[in-house]
Amino acid sequence: MSPRVRLLVLAVGGIALAVLVVPALVGLPHFGGSVHPYRTHAVVASVAHHSANVISSINFDQRGLDTLGEESIFLASVLGVVVLLRPAEEETETASLGGGPVLESTKLAGYAMVPITLMLGFNIVTHGHLTPGGGFQGGVVLGTGIHLLYVAGTYRALQRARPIQVFDWGEAIGAGAFACLGIASLAMTGAFLAAVIPTAPLGHLFSAGTVPLLNGAVGVEVASGTAVLLAKFLEQAIRVRPAAKETEP
Repeated sequence: MSPRVRLLVLAVGGIALAVLVVPALVGLPHFGGSVHPYRTHAVVASVAHHSANVISSINFDQRGLDTLGEESIFLASVLGVVVLLRPAEEETETASLGGGPVLESTKLAGYAMVPITLMLGFNIVTHGHLTPGGGFQGGVVLGTGIHLLYVAGTYRALQRARPIQVFDWGEAIGAGAFACLGIASLAMTGAFLAAVIPTAPLGHLFSAGTVPLLNGAVGVEVASGTAVLLAKFLEQAIRVRPAAKETEP
């Protein structure tokens, strides 16, 4: 693509963005005014839908389309990293995985923290509609927590516990499940991500209808995507080396 075509594409995108953003900015209420839509409606809607965490109620119910967009952006980011960090023509991928010595105290702390961190991440995902947290936060904890194996042990240990292909599928399944839940509710009620599962009393594990399921789908997608991102960065840092130049006779 030539520089002129790139500038043309940038200009078209900028104009389209301005058409959407400028009217929205002009229509915003003045700072310090008395108009507070979320204060007025979000808490009431959260309590009505039996979601004690108002943020989860906003993300997965009142502004569900925003969350779908955020998931799509994250998925696109992971795909971009995978494409950009592939070994180039002037690079080669080595099988050498040698590393420096690890202190015994570091090994003990790392291996002890792996199950604790994973349980914490799972708890944050499953209770995201009740307490601070959710699929995004818990997914990051899960996706990064498994990498304590690398800090405490070796890269080979991490590879055995983190099969990349499984996490590739997990990211796709998580994103697809979120979209499918939204489409199903749209077909049943006419509203995207509307509550189609009966709610339980406020404070119960499955009190918020579809919100726990959506939190779970996001948790799977974010945890898998985070693991893939870190895997590609580690591969680039550890295994990819400049290709050996051929010497002329």
